[in-house]
Amino acid sequence: MQALKIIFMGTPEFSVPALASLMAAGYDIVAVYSQPPRKSGRGMTERLTPVHQYAQDNGLTVLTPQNFKQAAVIQAFSDHGADVAVVVAYGLILPGEILAAPRYGCLNIHASLLPRWRGAAPIQRAIMAGDPHTGVTIMQMDEGLDTGAMIMTHKVAITCETTAGTLHDELSQVGGNLIVKTLDQLIKGDLAVIPQGNDGITYAKKITKSEGRIIWNKSAEEIDRQIRGLTPWPGAWFEAGQSGKRFRIKVIKAVMTKGKGASGLILETPLIVACGSGALRIEQVQREGKSIASVEDFLRGFTLAPGTVLD
Repeated sequence: MQALKIIFMGTPEFSVPALASLMAAGYDIVAVYSQPPRKSGRGMTERLTPVHQYAQDNGLTVLTPQNFKQAAVIQAFSDHGADVAVVVAYGLILPGEILAAPRYGCLNIHASLLPRWRGAAPIQRAIMAGDPHTGVTIMQMDEGLDTGAMIMTHKVAITCETTAGTLHDELSQVGGNLIVKTLDQLIKGDLAVIPQGNDGITYAKKITKSEGRIIWNKSAEEIDRQIRGLTPWPGAWFEAGQSGKRFRIKVIKAVMTKGKGASGLILETPLIVACGSGALRIEQVQREGKSIASVEDFLRGFTLAPGTVLD
């Protein structure tokens, strides 16, 4: 059993591997903080966050404050007597009193190589920008937006097959491994803390559903990155008509290929679409309300003939 007493703060699935890694390493998790349960689904059933569910299943104490504005909530946090707090995609603003409460402060697992892609959507933005690599940074939190001093980093390649979903899963595991290494070094008193520089700062603004619409006069490379960066959510999509109706069609997988024509022109089927430069061969799609299908299966029930111009 490690000597450090840890508060863990996280909410989505991305955070769970870090909590699992800390537990497997034998650290004393004195409390887990997660966002409150939310109502969702057709029946508006109240659902626990992934971190809450995992912590509860493993017998950990879970707290779900709405925020940290009340003195009683701040005092309860301090009363845990934690040595350090580990924060992973928690989603609530932490005031200075919270950041300073643990003996060694709060350490954040951030899914980029800071200072590039500070903010809400670093995984998606790195793919959409065409970055050749990204990674994970362990950071000492301060009151700025991902501005704290860096402690450890790990680089991960972004390939032509990388999607936001696959990169999410990879970085989640990397973060879990890296935080254990960080705390091991903390115990030894051997951490090197490096302030972030002013060069290379970019901000990863929150993804919106409207960004999913494919604009065919962009290059095939840009659209390919858009599709991969927005898979699985919210998805890149176009609209096409049938029987006098318009349907939204999400592109699940596409491959860049050769081809020329007006932007959005279907050059041939199975589906090759001309872009502003180059073309995309669409391989998997999903029509609204339907399951994911190969483009061959999709075209058996939905006509998109060569010569059609999309959107």
